[in-house]
Amino acid sequence: MTDPVQLLASWREAPRVRRLNEHPVATSAKYVLCWLQQALRAIDNPVIDAAVRLGNAWGLPVLVYHGVREDYPYASDRLHRFILGASRDLERDCAARGLRCVNFVDRAAKREKGLVYRLAADAAAVVLEDQPAFVAQWQAERFAARADAAVLAVNAACVVPPLALEQGVRTTSAFRRRHQAAREEWYGWTDEAATERPYAGKLPYTPDLLADLSDADLDALVAECAIDHALPAPAMFPATRAEVAVRLQRLQDEVLPAYADARRLASRPEGASTLSPYLHFGMVGPREIVAVVEQADIPATERSKFLDELLTWREWFHYKARSLRVPERYDRVPAWAQRELAEHAEDPRPEQEPMRALLLGETADETWNACQKQYLVDGWMHNNLRMYWAKRIIAMTPSPEAGWATACYLNDRLSLDGRDPSTYGNLAWAFGDAQPGYRRLPIFGLVPTRVDTTLRKVNGDDWFARAAARAGPALDVPDEVPVDPYLTGELPLPMVKG
Repeated sequence: MTDPVQLLASWREAPRVRRLNEHPVATSAKYVLCWLQQALRAIDNPVIDAAVRLGNAWGLPVLVYHGVREDYPYASDRLHRFILGASRDLERDCAARGLRCVNFVDRAAKREKGLVYRLAADAAAVVLEDQPAFVAQWQAERFAARADAAVLAVNAACVVPPLALEQGVRTTSAFRRRHQAAREEWYGWTDEAATERPYAGKLPYTPDLLADLSDADLDALVAECAIDHALPAPAMFPATRAEVAVRLQRLQDEVLPAYADARRLASRPEGASTLSPYLHFGMVGPREIVAVVEQADIPATERSKFLDELLTWREWFHYKARSLRVPERYDRVPAWAQRELAEHAEDPRPEQEPMRALLLGETADETWNACQKQYLVDGWMHNNLRMYWAKRIIAMTPSPEAGWATACYLNDRLSLDGRDPSTYGNLAWAFGDAQPGYRRLPIFGLVPTRVDTTLRKVNGDDWFARAAARAGPALDVPDEVPVDPYLTGELPLPMVKG
């Protein structure tokens, strides 16, 4: 059978593809396995499309697989319910494309050891996601090293594949120039049509048929899992493709016409797209959003501003993450900023807060509490608040390293769009991944800080008082500042991606 990389070489999307091992294609196989972890959509999904192209060439069906374990970091009702809602629609939409999608939900009543390896044993090759952060990256690398099958990773998160751009770009402005020159040729897509019938053969387990489940059924399934049940799924973010369609329509009709000004108003979340949780879990792809933006009858300034946020900044953080061994580690902060923060680590910190106050949004800073309550209650924070929230954590924790670990912990545990190259990139910006300031300050040194004067002026004191007073869930609070799990060995260090 022809080598998969050679088969995909002439494909428009070929720059998205990386081979993770050198195993040959299995000659006696039942299907091509498409293992999804985070790109949970059947539309505009290059991972699925790559698998379909291989299956068509080899005369094999494609089997799409998605599994949810109980033991990923910060597993909770909030994350589990969103993931399973996405997976339910993934199964339904794959069926509409003529593909079989099977799911597995790990729980006491149903355990399956090494399931993805057993599924791979019957595969000609395995196609999975090329994700540069959190669990997906090290699972992909570990799987490719241990599996007997040929394994390919495909980027599904970006409009412009990072490998299609010049490597080693060091500044946002340089990246913007290169990205803007390339992006239009990557707009648009065609979902690959499978020429083989859906796989109907035997499987090494009994799948969970999520497509047949109601919302109440999904809630009951989540309740069976040994996860954090104190953190509920937020009403603000229904995990359905129908909700994605509603938000895309609202983006076109209401958000884009006044985006440049309205995006500053945290008091009006309808001024933001609120699509980041759906982007993080791959329920919508950036090209689908771009198509809406391009069709909108809006001033060029509004279109340019939105696309700069979606494409320049988001894809810059994805691009940078590829060159980092672990994008969520403190050592990604520039050396100059680490030095500045270290030199002021012993400065008095009169605004230091205990972890309980930080987690529950009960600090002495009402503005910061309003920010934190969005994470705690809604599972999302307005971007104009995130910058203040992250900067202030440096002064509210005992050391810069503790501040970074705390910011990552709050972001990853509470936010539906946490655990992402974009959110880690934003945190790094807050800790100094930008230009030094002009005035050395206590605690921060030359790392710029941020005050809430403009936030208060734009949104109003009354809004911050109401936002800070919202009741949140009662959560377990760790006794100490969380420690980077990669430093303790709880998570294995992945390889730097080529």
